[in-house]
Amino acid sequence: MNRIVKPISPIRGERIFLRELIQDDVTEIYVQWMNDLSVTQYLESRFAKHSMETLVNYVNAKGVDPNSVLFAIMLNDLKHIGNIKLGPVNWIHRRASVGIVIGKTDCFGKGYATEAIGLIVDFAFGNIGLHKLTAGCYEPNHGAKKAFLKSGFSVEGIQRDQVIYNGNYIDIFELGIINRENSGYASPIK
Repeated sequence: MNRIVKPISPIRGERIFLRELIQDDVTEIYVQWMNDLSVTQYLESRFAKHSMETLVNYVNAKGVDPNSVLFAIMLNDLKHIGNIKLGPVNWIHRRASVGIVIGKTDCFGKGYATEAIGLIVDFAFGNIGLHKLTAGCYEPNHGAKKAFLKSGFSVEGIQRDQVIYNGNYIDIFELGIINRENSGYASPIK
């Protein structure tokens, strides 16, 4: 397989499910998330001003990209609380990066990111046969680091003084997880 076949059926967990993000998901609330520094403080997207137009264009581009998929993180009561992206996929080496944002601040620290990451790991390894996933997180983003570690990722390296955050250079943790399906890989999220 040299592309992600879309549309993708929803991926169901215990408290959340993932479904492809669509243009209709770009609401005023979503635009507010992406312009709220309490949500984006650890994301590179914080350096841009986002509008309905820019976010619709981004969602539409990901929707037709055969090397990436952007999922809405949905509570089982159908509330959209964030997004998780897989890609771009490097089909030669069968690896991809993962990025996540929880937009609803009242959902911070409740384990939704950990569950979403576990679902994306299962999808990437089980459905599209990837070998490795990677992610990066700012050093002070303890919640993201904890969610990735709980989902089976390991810290593979540290990029020293990599980005400016609050006027100071800080480190970025590089995390990864390898598909061990044939040698004992089991999803840490059940």
